[in-house]
Amino acid sequence: MDANSVPLAALTRGSMVESLHRGFIAVVDVDGNVIWSVGDPHHVTYYRSSAKPIQVLPVVTSGACDRYGITQSELAVMVASHHGQDCHVEAVRSILGKIGLDESYLACGVHRPTDGRQAEKLVREGRPVTPIYNNCSGKHAGMLAYALHMGYPVENYVDASHPVQVDMHAAVAEMCGLHAKEVTVGVDGCGVAVFGMPLANMAYAYARFSMPDTMPEKFREAGIRVRAAMTEFPVMVGGDKDFSTRLMQALPGKIVAKGGAEGLMCFAMLDKGIGVCIKVEDGSARALPVAIAEVLNQLGVGTAGADNSEVLSTVQQIRNHRREVVGQMQPCFRLQPGQ
Repeated sequence: MDANSVPLAALTRGSMVESLHRGFIAVVDVDGNVIWSVGDPHHVTYYRSSAKPIQVLPVVTSGACDRYGITQSELAVMVASHHGQDCHVEAVRSILGKIGLDESYLACGVHRPTDGRQAEKLVREGRPVTPIYNNCSGKHAGMLAYALHMGYPVENYVDASHPVQVDMHAAVAEMCGLHAKEVTVGVDGCGVAVFGMPLANMAYAYARFSMPDTMPEKFREAGIRVRAAMTEFPVMVGGDKDFSTRLMQALPGKIVAKGGAEGLMCFAMLDKGIGVCIKVEDGSARALPVAIAEVLNQLGVGTAGADNSEVLSTVQQIRNHRREVVGQMQPCFRLQPGQ
């Protein structure tokens, strides 16, 4: 346990606290200043899939999306950690068709669709699980489109030394206000590079998405297109039950959100010049909904009349198998002036 972590959410059962989730929060403005925080806002961890909206910027900036006629919904699936619903699979298949490749080129690996209905459907119909159902297949289709457009080899495009990964590494570093050599590089679940850095730098990139005119000039138009794709097609970014999707649906046109593995979530408050990064130290995502709702509450974000008000609740009821309420998850922190 990091000595600088702080309790973010507590799960109570009856009168007793049964579980406690600790972590860190960084709230950053477009100048890179930490304006509010919980725990150490400079705690270093991996960006995971929250980096996807940045990784796709070179794809858009290069002209690959225009060349291949990539639609906004297809652009949204390029930044997705999708659940393998039909809409996601069809979009990825469409991208591959437009660039003249098939699914065998996807090097993201295979896992069952995280959408239970789709997984059951595959079993029922006796169809195999293939790479297109991987939650990162959209990102990989985008990487293949970029490689073809730039004249890079499509072979081994997942290797950290491949030009596709080098370019995306550089984009992530620049958007986060770092030099590429300051970013720790690991391997993500889908085989491509994953980037380690302070939470404040992750939040800084999202603050810049909030106001694209503060982004590096070469990325501004792409940034506008990416955030529009995410807000117009939030289901493509995750799925019907995905929290990032539901958060954007609850606050339409006001927020861009993207979760990452191991209890990470980043979001931008659009046109407010604010980016937020939350990391649950133990990697559990179950504390994120109430923690995010509490951040929004403490920042004074108006949520009255939200489309999915339960998504923005700071208290999550815990029910047993008899559907009886036996406890609750609730936040237990106060934002502090930035460090």
